[in-house]
Amino acid sequence: MSSVPRIDPRGPRFAAAVTAVVLVAALLLGPRWGLIPLAIQLLAFGAGALLGVAKQPYGWLFRRFVRPRLGAPAELEDVRPPRFAQAVGLGFAVVALVGNLLGAAPVFYAALGFALVAALLNAVFDFCLGCEIYLRIERLRRRAPLAVGDAR
Repeated sequence: MSSVPRIDPRGPRFAAAVTAVVLVAALLLGPRWGLIPLAIQLLAFGAGALLGVAKQPYGWLFRRFVRPRLGAPAELEDVRPPRFAQAVGLGFAVVALVGNLLGAAPVFYAALGFALVAALLNAVFDFCLGCEIYLRIERLRRRAPLAVGDAR
């Protein structure tokens, strides 16, 4: 049995829906006022990436208000892919913030747009793009050839 923490897979999907709403607000408000929802989302991504999705604010909302109204999940999932996805989202949020602070509105809109597409894929279609990237990286790491002198 694995010692990797496991989570209810509906939690990250709920978080993606909330993320999509926050990102749409940031996009609609534009670089000036959109900085407020961007900062909120940046903090949420940061908590998810650094502390884990269970400690992320939207994860807490899911556990506190949504999960008690649902039945038990059919299965639990590895926490690592959603956590990696949070780190990817954090990267896009940082790029959007830097674009905003430098007065580069196209960078702000593009970075938020990419993050929004990923959030919508997860929220609407249950397809976590960051999770898929994580799994592909893991597959490549497992198949990586041994270096000369590497004794695994």
